[in-house]
Amino acid sequence: MTEQTNTIWATGRRKTAVARVRLNRGEGKITVNGKLLDDYFGRETSRMIVQQPFDVTGSHGQFTINVNIKGGGLSGQAVAIRHGITRALMAANSDMRGSLKKAGFVTRDPRKVERKKYGRHKARKSPQFSKR
Repeated sequence: MTEQTNTIWATGRRKTAVARVRLNRGEGKITVNGKLLDDYFGRETSRMIVQQPFDVTGSHGQFTINVNIKGGGLSGQAVAIRHGITRALMAANSDMRGSLKKAGFVTRDPRKVERKKYGRHKARKSPQFSKR
């Protein structure tokens, strides 16, 4: 952590979602785009995905998280926030890397939507074949 501010910045990404995560020592409050986590994500699974790095490392209630996120849908945003929190926790304490890596949170998911090709209906779906 930085001596002056005790703030750690990290970036998490998934599909087209980009999350800028700010981690401070605190009471465990998570704010996403100015709203509390429960208000921003309506689905319980999205909230659970965001909390997963804390479950793995056992650091619930130790850090206050402030997130700015842009792009993507809610599911991609949740995974992007998880990726950013993971990177910030590793910067705060390098001993957490092993458990986070084993859980699969360190690696960025590279899958994105494939572009549409000409002569096709979608990226790979071709027009219906007509024999005659």
